[in-house]
Amino acid sequence: MSKEKTAQLRKFVAPFEKADVKASVQQIINTIPPFFILWFLAYLALDVSVWLTVGISIVAAGFVVRMFIIFHDCTHGSFFKNKKANAVVGTITGILTLFAYEKWKREHAIHHASSGNLDKRGVGDIWVMTIDEYVEASKWERFKYRMYRNPLVMFGLGPLFLVLISSRFNRKDARKKERNNTYFINAALVVLYTIMILAIGWQAFVLIQGTIMFTAGALGIWLFYIQHTFEDSYFEDESEWDYVKAAIEGSSYYELPKVLQWVTGNIGFHHVHHLSPRVPNYNLEKAHVSTPPLQKATTVNLKTSFQSLKYKVYDEENKRFVTFGAIKHLLGDSRTVQQ
Repeated sequence: MSKEKTAQLRKFVAPFEKADVKASVQQIINTIPPFFILWFLAYLALDVSVWLTVGISIVAAGFVVRMFIIFHDCTHGSFFKNKKANAVVGTITGILTLFAYEKWKREHAIHHASSGNLDKRGVGDIWVMTIDEYVEASKWERFKYRMYRNPLVMFGLGPLFLVLISSRFNRKDARKKERNNTYFINAALVVLYTIMILAIGWQAFVLIQGTIMFTAGALGIWLFYIQHTFEDSYFEDESEWDYVKAAIEGSSYYELPKVLQWVTGNIGFHHVHHLSPRVPNYNLEKAHVSTPPLQKATTVNLKTSFQSLKYKVYDEENKRFVTFGAIKHLLGDSRTVQQ
């Protein structure tokens, strides 16, 4: 893409980068209070049926996903014009979604600055190996990679790892502000959860909160996975990597039914978000509709998105993801590969 076209594309999107305080406050009102109401209803439902409680908790998980989008926008400084407002709301929603605000803010910024760059993988992204890397790896390394890419591990153990380990500890190179924010959120969670357990008992709390956070975590990982894992996704070496191409060709447009689009805070327009992280979630669809070149992004829907589960390894030569089975012949011991 030429510099002229790149500049023009950014110019098209620029008008949508302005935060609207009214729209932001409205989103907070239609997201956070309903979550607390559903949480309370899930508790009351215990007198009727455990399964009713689980069902209500799963619905509440959708509002956690929507709440995470608010958190996410705050880390980009796009939810409010005021930096302090973003930090306050981001920290509060971080507590409610179990993510450390400053920590995630830094790691996610790295993800945006390096998405699709084969020489800068490892921070804020999903583990991707190229064919050459996989073939040259030891059997143990291949085994770890296959387990990581297994849906049961990624969407089953992944949520637990995210909220119980990854979000609770700082990186070694974290600065004081980031460390203190993580400590504050962890302390707030200990106090909040202790009060809740003393109030309703640990069994009820674990059932409701556990169901909510596990479901929300699995949905969040799925969204992140599908937004960057599709057959012709963009990956290049540092020397050839281009930010705009990575945004439009390396991020999908996840076309969802309107209800799910609302629940997920329009994050399905991920190509728009990666092109300009300063566009608040409630403006993403408008930017997509108003900018024809953005409509050429790879589109996946609920049905076709499940096909992405088969894509495991990236083929640098043909610029596409392939299955483990497709490279079976390249390995000395075919028993180390599973479909």
